[in-house]
Amino acid sequence: MLLVVVLAACQDNKEKERPTMDMQQAGQRAEVILDGTMAAIHPSVKWVHGTTSETACSTGLNRPTGTTTVFRSRNILTVVSKERHGELLEQVRRYWEQQGARDFSVFSDRDVPRIRARTADGFAVILQVGSIGNVFVEAGVSCVEDSAMTYPPGTPGQPGGPNKAELTPREHSDFWSSGDPRRK
Repeated sequence: MLLVVVLAACQDNKEKERPTMDMQQAGQRAEVILDGTMAAIHPSVKWVHGTTSETACSTGLNRPTGTTTVFRSRNILTVVSKERHGELLEQVRRYWEQQGARDFSVFSDRDVPRIRARTADGFAVILQVGSIGNVFVEAGVSCVEDSAMTYPPGTPGQPGGPNKAELTPREHSDFWSSGDPRRK
């Protein structure tokens, strides 16, 4: 009998552990995180909205839960040389840390480095260098309440935005594109 009471109490607690925001709120919060991250990079870089990702959450038995994982991204169009990857990751890491992020994970590969962390409100944040030298930043959260969503103008694949995301860096920067790490 005690087992039945404990299981019932656990089930009640699971019902109370619903996400505290919906998809629209999660998308807006991810945009704020990404805007702040882009503003923290000095000298500034040129960027565009990247693709979005919304993935329905399910139980272990593929049953819908009424929740969705939401990610937003930015693609940096400024060419960042391999010699500047470390500086870029460090600037972003410092900013995220100042914003209360924790649980940092750094992959220090020379060609495709990345840094990941979790914000105080549970968002995953990732900065990664891709295989073609492209740099992108993502922010997202798992399993928030399903809702309608809006997107910023220029979001790829959304009304008013391009069909495909721009991935290839094409803007030159005296600082970020420089192969001379001593250049300031």
